[in-house]
Amino acid sequence: MSMLAHDGTAMLGRQLQRIRNNPGLVVLTQTMPITMLLFFGYVFGSAVAMPGEQYRSFLVPGLLAATAAGGLTTGMLQASQDAHRGVMDRLRTLPVSRAAVPLGQAVADLVVSAAGTVPLLLVGLAVGWRIEGSAARAAGALGLLLLFRFACTWAGILLGMLPRNEEAAGQLASTTFVLPLLSSAYIPADGMPGWLRTLVEWNPISAVTTALRYLFGNAPVPRGAAWPVAHPVAGSLAWCAVLIAVFAPSAVRRYARPR
Repeated sequence: MSMLAHDGTAMLGRQLQRIRNNPGLVVLTQTMPITMLLFFGYVFGSAVAMPGEQYRSFLVPGLLAATAAGGLTTGMLQASQDAHRGVMDRLRTLPVSRAAVPLGQAVADLVVSAAGTVPLLLVGLAVGWRIEGSAARAAGALGLLLLFRFACTWAGILLGMLPRNEEAAGQLASTTFVLPLLSSAYIPADGMPGWLRTLVEWNPISAVTTALRYLFGNAPVPRGAAWPVAHPVAGSLAWCAVLIAVFAPSAVRRYARPR
């Protein structure tokens, strides 16, 4: 365990230095959610059956959840770069804990994501979003958000190592943009056709979005929804547990096995 902690800290430093050397990607990933908030909130908001400020309060938790799900994309791209540029092979020659390498990447992504959440929250407050619940519930919402980001990053790390080349991994990562669209992050699911509503409500992003809205006090839990959305906090925790339990051990084994 001490070796994992020591090596994990070293890999965390490596990943943070890597992110520091690529500021353009950091700026893009931090400004995109704010751009979407302004665009959806003031353009699409006029087409949704909610007053503008009410829709923006509805939208902010959805964008937070969709941004957290972006850990899937960043995890895929960074793991693919390490796998196909020889970094992983060099690390295998060192006396480094195999679990420390993906763990350092996941924790570094979590740190950057936590910092990037602050500007989105501030812009949300500026456009009318408010925390209507208690401080304890709001803290729980932020903790759940970061846990979901951590879980999605592990899924991305494994998926990024599966394609045969970096270009294929990039193409696979680009398809993940549809996941927030097939959720209740941007629009309510209760007006969708039955089959589509079922698909949307079993999307982990929908469970996390609903949990955030509930904990922040922005919207009640929908009635008659599928279990993950009808019990959003428990559903979100269950999805996070499944993602970590399935993808984290597999990612560690994949890192340890030569290609």
